[in-house]
Amino acid sequence: MAKVRWSFIPLSLIITVATAGQMYRWVDERGKVHYSDQPPPPKVQQVQTIKPRPNVVETDKEGYEMRRARESNPVVLYVTDCGEPCDLARDFLTQRKIPYSRKNPQNVPEDAVELKRLVGALEVPVLKVGDKYHKGFDPAAWEALLSAADYPVRTEVKGR
Repeated sequence: MAKVRWSFIPLSLIITVATAGQMYRWVDERGKVHYSDQPPPPKVQQVQTIKPRPNVVETDKEGYEMRRARESNPVVLYVTDCGEPCDLARDFLTQRKIPYSRKNPQNVPEDAVELKRLVGALEVPVLKVGDKYHKGFDPAAWEALLSAADYPVRTEVKGR
């Protein structure tokens, strides 16, 4: 008998949730418009059923802190197909979920001129955050550069 009662409760909750969002709109005989979550009286001829939208505040996935940091201190990564250092550099930014633009001085002459002007050589990887940069992949230095530019640190919840 206990199993029957417990199986009934989830079913009744589902029915309650499914009907909780039902709204009705109708006009009475005097021309007054009514809105209600209760069905109108039986004598009402024109009834509209309204499915209200849920109250949800939409937020962008990027988040306010990340957007503010990105707008004030955009991140540029200068990389080529240099192997492990460039792969580690890309992985670092991807794992930190840092939005960045990628420039390849090996394939794009304008990127090469820009990189040479910035660091004095065509060496990659180079991370530029706002008007500051670091030549070579160094996770601690890159973290410090991103933190100084107010990029939020993403902490992952283990076990989820």
